[in-house]
Amino acid sequence: MLESLRSVVSLKPIERDATKRRLGSAANIEDLRAIAKKRLPAGVFDYIDGAAEDELAMARNASRFSDRTLVPRVLRDVTTIDASVEILGRPAPMPLIIAPTGFPRIAHPEGELATARAAAAHGIPFSLSTMGTRSIEEVADVSNGPKWYQVYVWRDRELTKDMLERCKARGYEALYITVDTAVLGRRERDVRRGMTLPPKIGLDTFIEGAMRPAWVWEFLRAEPIVFSNVAVSTARLNKGTEDGASAVTLAEYVNSQFDPGLSWDDVAWIRSQWGGPVILKGIQSVADAKIAASEGIEAIALSNHGGRQLDASPAIIDLVAPVADAVGGQTEIYCDGGVRRGSDVVKAIALGATACMIGRPHLYALAAGGEAGVNHMLDFFQSGIEQTMALTGVAAIADIDRSAINDPH
Repeated sequence: MLESLRSVVSLKPIERDATKRRLGSAANIEDLRAIAKKRLPAGVFDYIDGAAEDELAMARNASRFSDRTLVPRVLRDVTTIDASVEILGRPAPMPLIIAPTGFPRIAHPEGELATARAAAAHGIPFSLSTMGTRSIEEVADVSNGPKWYQVYVWRDRELTKDMLERCKARGYEALYITVDTAVLGRRERDVRRGMTLPPKIGLDTFIEGAMRPAWVWEFLRAEPIVFSNVAVSTARLNKGTEDGASAVTLAEYVNSQFDPGLSWDDVAWIRSQWGGPVILKGIQSVADAKIAASEGIEAIALSNHGGRQLDASPAIIDLVAPVADAVGGQTEIYCDGGVRRGSDVVKAIALGATACMIGRPHLYALAAGGEAGVNHMLDFFQSGIEQTMALTGVAAIADIDRSAINDPH
């Protein structure tokens, strides 16, 4: 009996590293989200996780991926799977881009530095936001991978121009112009929480902190969170624009600082100042995609801001095929919204996307385990893309086309 017991019982060695233990239980992005929810104060988690109004656009982004199935093909040689692509002329081992996100340091003290290092290690583009909490220069110091910058267009054009000059000086390769934030969407989780950025440490925070002491301890030990890129440029230009060092209500801040008069003329001005590849982030119609292509824009990011702007906006995956039919070959097309698995990436590629972008997933991963969490997440996507390719009988990204997907449209 003892011998029989020995033959079936095998005790795993105890993992002493708490981060590795947490990540070892994370089989997918939803698991990383659950870990993040446990580790973050409710208001911080809701800022990352939430969306506009009834959050229908965010739900559609994900559900419309699920509505589509793939076509498994068999008896094809998939001994070697090659998921590599070219993104804006630079090779990448998979068609994935880290999307720009605001305030990553509320998820983890290292914020963008951790994510940029992980992205560089995986050879994919990392995108830094104007509303980031690490500066253009700080990110460049830790990453030799492809770096892109996302710019909101400020009422103060000098501020925008200075950020572009700093990006050029530090080797950033491409520029996003975010075009879907004429005003900020109504994010009702933040309204209920009275959420400010950076989070205020008040009585409610201390009560939650008793249940999440690790986050509070890290938050209090770290240097103050500011809009780092705004802070550097305002200092260089001797301006007094709010840099985020004091708590601000995001909607009020955005609506006072960003230019709601942004037009195609402004896009032309930014392109003249930048001189490199430009991505328009926030395209949500075939009509605007056609204009972008006719203007010679290098790439468009089909994006509804993760459902955080207009709750009545379309699911992004629904836009990929019609936009690809209209402008495919004229401009690169990125799918941004609802991507949670490698199979989602393959579906987007089959419909005509060049690559996919991920926002919330990397923030969940950052909250769950810092740089190790982001590496874990990127490994998950890489293996998921390759596994899906093998099971659908395609050995290279270039071989994926519409015949690989059952599109309900």
